[in-house]
Amino acid sequence: MTSNTWLVAGLGNPGPGYSRNRHNVGQMVLDELASRMGGSFKSHKSRAQVLEGRISIGGPRVILAKPLTYMNLSGGPVSALARFYGIEPGNVVAVHDEIDIPFGTVKLKLGGGEGGHNGLRDISKALGTKDYLRVRVGVGRPPGRMDTADWVLKDFGTTESKDLPFLVADGADAVELLLSDGLVAAQQKFHSGA
Repeated sequence: MTSNTWLVAGLGNPGPGYSRNRHNVGQMVLDELASRMGGSFKSHKSRAQVLEGRISIGGPRVILAKPLTYMNLSGGPVSALARFYGIEPGNVVAVHDEIDIPFGTVKLKLGGGEGGHNGLRDISKALGTKDYLRVRVGVGRPPGRMDTADWVLKDFGTTESKDLPFLVADGADAVELLLSDGLVAAQQKFHSGA
């Protein structure tokens, strides 16, 4: 059963003050997935909001999770949910903001470094491995000499906000394709720009 159950964690910070920040784009993607599934998040003892279901008819069982901790402490809720549902790290997907790819771009990978992303670093530490999947949602690099932390904690700009629904939909499409067809198929679609 566990091999066909997935934990998809949308990273971000809790509370309405952060909800439109670049850092919270992972949670925006999960809200889109929840909408497509026709469900709503419920509180879980692991310090996360969760939604259990299937992304498609006959598709794999999926646990969508939005940690209620701050970004830098995402590992606790993610590892607690993985243990609770009996999900191996290879079936954990972290959906997160990525400054190293342009706004409007979605990329996927398995394992690797965290690129200075403290939420990923905490998940790697808590899971005891870096070998989990990542759906990287591009928010671009800060302009000029702006500090990276200040950049990701700012809301999307006016121009970006017009395209944000498309980026969030692409992130949700990437998660769906990853779970249904696997990493290589999802990378081929999203890395080629098709």
